[in-house]
Amino acid sequence: MMHLAETLNFSGRKVVAAWASLPFPVQHGSSIPDALCSHQQDVPWKLLSPCRERRARCCFAQSVVLRGVSKERHSFSGKQPPSPLHTCESAEESLQWYLHTLFPGALSMAHVLEQPCPTPAPYPQFFSPLLNPQGFLQEKPSPRTAAVQSVPVLAGLQSSPVLRSLLKALHGDVQKLKSRRLPSFFSAGVEEEEFQEALEELRMLSECYEAGLEASESEEEGDSD
Repeated sequence: MMHLAETLNFSGRKVVAAWASLPFPVQHGSSIPDALCSHQQDVPWKLLSPCRERRARCCFAQSVVLRGVSKERHSFSGKQPPSPLHTCESAEESLQWYLHTLFPGALSMAHVLEQPCPTPAPYPQFFSPLLNPQGFLQEKPSPRTAAVQSVPVLAGLQSSPVLRSLLKALHGDVQKLKSRRLPSFFSAGVEEEEFQEALEELRMLSECYEAGLEASESEEEGDSD
């Protein structure tokens, strides 16, 4: 995980945010292009990292894994494919094209595995009745006669501007600490100067996650102050 985070970060960044869609919403028998076409406006995942922003508008780099959806391709027999995703040569290429469309300019690494994520006992059965035992969506809810044994999953790590708010909040909380009231903290070997230096590095790290207009607005606010 540490090495992957290092791969995704550049320009002074060090932290990544985690996202996941568990289960990834897909109908039984759907291909990967079919599944991705259902979510062309927004990725159906949730932010797992404790950031204030709940939706990623952009990112600098990301590594995304889709697992549990069939890699088989449909044959259109001379018919027009329903979307550019259906013209891709492989499942990985379809996912790569999808990510490039939603996050243009970002460095994206796409990985596809056919094996779903297993969810046997004692995995909590918090799943919707719209899921069948294999974790695929069905049209109507049915009485749960068997536990969900596996689910398709879409997950990713992103170097993203959403981390700016998390790092700024962390810097603000640490800055409020009254170091003179914590003699035991510094008696453990931490010097006051080192503490202040680390605090400044945290502030500078948060600024590394500014992007586009956000960076310009921050500079204007600083000038007005």
